[in-house]
Amino acid sequence: MSKHQTADYRPASDTGNQLLSVRVGDQEFAMTIMAIREIRGWINSTPLPHAPLYIKGMINLRGTVLAIVDLALRLGLSSREPTAASVVVVVEMGDKAVGLLVDAVSDIITVTDQMRQITPDTGDAVSRAYVESLIMLNDRIIGILSLPAVIPQEQVMALELQEA
Repeated sequence: MSKHQTADYRPASDTGNQLLSVRVGDQEFAMTIMAIREIRGWINSTPLPHAPLYIKGMINLRGTVLAIVDLALRLGLSSREPTAASVVVVVEMGDKAVGLLVDAVSDIITVTDQMRQITPDTGDAVSRAYVESLIMLNDRIIGILSLPAVIPQEQVMALELQEA
Protein backbone atom coordinates (compact mmCIF):
# COMPACT_ATOMS: atom_id res chain seq x y z
CA MET A 1 0.00 0.00 0.00
CA SER A 2 1.44 3.39 -0.91
CA LYS A 3 1.61 6.27 1.52
CA HIS A 4 -1.17 8.01 -0.42
CA GLN A 5 -3.68 5.22 -0.04
CA THR A 6 -5.81 4.95 3.07
CA ALA A 7 -6.82 1.71 4.69
CA ASP A 8 -10.44 0.62 4.38
CA TYR A 9 -11.85 -0.15 7.82
CA ARG A 10 -15.46 -0.69 6.79
CA PRO A 11 -17.03 -3.99 7.85
CA ALA A 12 -17.09 -6.80 5.30
CA SER A 13 -19.68 -6.66 2.55
CA ASP A 14 -21.81 -9.38 1.00
CA THR A 15 -19.09 -9.97 -1.58
CA GLY A 16 -16.50 -10.37 1.18
CA ASN A 17 -13.34 -8.75 2.42
CA GLN A 18 -9.98 -10.44 2.46
CA LEU A 19 -8.37 -10.83 5.85
CA LEU A 20 -4.96 -12.08 6.90
CA SER A 21 -5.13 -14.60 9.73
CA VAL A 22 -2.28 -14.79 12.20
CA ARG A 23 -1.49 -17.05 15.13
CA VAL A 24 -0.79 -15.65 18.58
CA GLY A 25 -0.07 -18.50 20.96
CA ASP A 26 -2.86 -21.04 20.51
CA GLN A 27 -5.34 -18.49 19.17
CA GLU A 28 -6.03 -17.17 15.71
CA PHE A 29 -6.87 -13.59 14.81
CA ALA A 30 -7.48 -11.83 11.51
CA MET A 31 -7.07 -8.29 10.20
CA THR A 32 -8.04 -6.53 7.01
CA ILE A 33 -5.52 -7.02 4.25
CA MET A 34 -6.08 -3.39 3.19
CA ALA A 35 -4.19 -2.20 6.31
CA ILE A 36 -1.14 -4.42 5.78
CA ARG A 37 1.94 -2.74 4.35
CA GLU A 38 4.28 -5.72 4.57
CA ILE A 39 5.10 -8.93 6.39
CA ARG A 40 8.65 -9.51 7.56
CA GLY A 41 10.62 -11.85 9.74
CA TRP A 42 11.57 -10.97 13.30
CA ILE A 43 14.72 -8.96 13.91
CA ASN A 44 15.95 -7.81 17.30
CA SER A 45 14.39 -4.57 18.42
CA THR A 46 15.74 -1.72 20.49
CA PRO A 47 13.84 -1.24 23.76
CA LEU A 48 12.08 2.08 24.28
CA PRO A 49 12.52 3.40 27.86
CA HIS A 50 9.29 3.78 29.86
CA ALA A 51 7.17 2.29 27.07
CA PRO A 52 4.16 0.14 27.99
CA LEU A 53 5.01 -3.55 28.39
CA TYR A 54 3.28 -4.45 25.10
CA ILE A 55 5.76 -2.28 23.15
CA LYS A 56 8.51 -4.77 22.35
CA GLY A 57 10.81 -2.05 21.05
CA MET A 58 11.66 -0.23 17.83
CA ILE A 59 13.25 -1.28 14.56
CA ASN A 60 14.67 0.63 11.62
CA LEU A 61 12.41 -0.02 8.64
CA ARG A 62 14.20 1.48 5.64
CA GLY A 63 15.09 4.67 7.49
CA THR A 64 11.85 4.95 9.49
CA VAL A 65 11.60 4.10 13.19
CA LEU A 66 8.80 1.56 13.65
CA ALA A 67 7.35 0.60 17.04
CA ILE A 68 6.80 -3.14 17.52
CA VAL A 69 3.68 -4.14 19.46
CA ASP A 70 3.67 -7.60 21.04
CA LEU A 71 0.15 -8.55 19.94
CA ALA A 72 -0.14 -11.22 22.63
CA LEU A 73 0.55 -8.72 25.43
CA ARG A 74 -1.65 -6.06 23.79
CA LEU A 75 -4.54 -8.54 23.81
CA GLY A 76 -3.87 -9.63 27.40
CA LEU A 77 -2.54 -13.07 26.43
CA SER A 78 0.62 -14.87 27.48
CA SER A 79 3.62 -13.71 25.50
CA ARG A 80 6.56 -15.76 24.28
CA GLU A 81 10.05 -14.56 23.48
CA PRO A 82 10.32 -13.99 19.72
CA THR A 83 12.18 -16.62 17.73
CA ALA A 84 13.47 -16.78 14.17
CA ALA A 85 10.01 -18.12 13.23
CA SER A 86 8.20 -15.05 14.67
CA VAL A 87 6.71 -12.58 12.22
CA VAL A 88 6.15 -8.82 12.21
CA VAL A 89 3.04 -7.67 10.33
CA VAL A 90 3.48 -3.99 9.47
CA VAL A 91 0.07 -2.29 9.44
CA GLU A 92 -0.88 1.25 8.49
CA MET A 93 -3.83 3.23 9.72
CA GLY A 94 -3.92 6.66 8.12
CA ASP A 95 -0.40 8.06 8.51
CA LYS A 96 0.50 5.81 11.45
CA ALA A 97 2.41 2.56 10.95
CA VAL A 98 3.25 -0.05 13.58
CA GLY A 99 4.62 -3.59 13.55
CA LEU A 100 2.54 -6.32 15.18
CA LEU A 101 4.62 -9.21 16.52
CA VAL A 102 2.84 -12.54 15.98
CA ASP A 103 3.90 -16.18 16.18
CA ALA A 104 2.96 -16.98 12.57
CA VAL A 105 0.96 -15.89 9.55
CA SER A 106 -1.69 -18.50 8.84
CA ASP A 107 -3.84 -17.77 5.81
CA ILE A 108 -5.69 -15.26 3.66
CA ILE A 109 -9.43 -15.70 4.11
CA THR A 110 -12.47 -14.06 2.53
CA VAL A 111 -15.17 -13.09 5.02
CA THR A 112 -18.72 -11.85 4.40
CA ASP A 113 -21.08 -10.14 6.84
CA GLN A 114 -23.08 -13.37 7.08
CA MET A 115 -20.02 -15.19 8.39
CA ARG A 116 -19.41 -12.69 11.20
CA GLN A 117 -20.75 -13.27 14.68
CA ILE A 118 -20.76 -10.82 17.56
CA THR A 119 -18.09 -11.14 20.23
CA PRO A 120 -19.75 -12.69 23.29
CA ASP A 121 -20.37 -10.50 26.31
CA THR A 122 -17.75 -11.49 28.88
CA GLY A 123 -18.51 -8.65 31.25
CA ASP A 124 -15.38 -6.85 30.08
CA ALA A 125 -15.83 -4.19 27.41
CA VAL A 126 -12.09 -4.18 26.69
CA SER A 127 -12.12 -7.60 24.99
CA ARG A 128 -14.99 -6.49 22.74
CA ALA A 129 -13.05 -3.32 21.85
CA TYR A 130 -10.08 -5.32 20.53
CA VAL A 131 -12.03 -8.14 18.85
CA GLU A 132 -14.80 -6.61 16.74
CA SER A 133 -16.36 -9.92 15.64
CA LEU A 134 -15.73 -13.65 15.32
CA ILE A 135 -15.90 -16.10 12.46
CA MET A 136 -16.02 -19.86 12.53
CA LEU A 137 -14.01 -21.48 9.78
CA ASN A 138 -14.07 -25.28 9.76
CA ASP A 139 -13.26 -26.14 13.39
CA ARG A 140 -11.50 -22.81 14.12
CA ILE A 141 -12.83 -19.68 15.80
CA ILE A 142 -11.00 -16.60 14.52
CA GLY A 143 -11.24 -13.21 16.21
CA ILE A 144 -11.34 -10.27 13.82
CA LEU A 145 -9.18 -7.51 15.27
CA SER A 146 -10.20 -3.88 15.50
CA LEU A 147 -6.95 -2.27 14.36
CA PRO A 148 -7.88 1.20 15.65
CA ALA A 149 -8.12 -0.34 19.15
CA VAL A 150 -4.97 -2.49 18.81
CA ILE A 151 -2.69 0.23 17.45
CA PRO A 152 -1.60 2.42 20.38
CA GLN A 153 -2.63 6.04 20.07
CA GLU A 154 -0.43 8.83 21.44
CA GLN A 155 -2.99 9.87 24.10
CA VAL A 156 -3.26 6.29 25.38
CA MET A 157 0.52 5.86 25.44
CA ALA A 158 0.87 9.12 27.43
CA LEU A 159 -1.64 7.89 30.05
CA GLU A 160 0.07 4.50 30.29
CA LEU A 161 3.45 6.15 30.75
CA GLN A 162 2.04 8.20 33.65
CA GLU A 163 0.72 5.02 35.29
CA ALA A 164 4.07 3.17 34.94
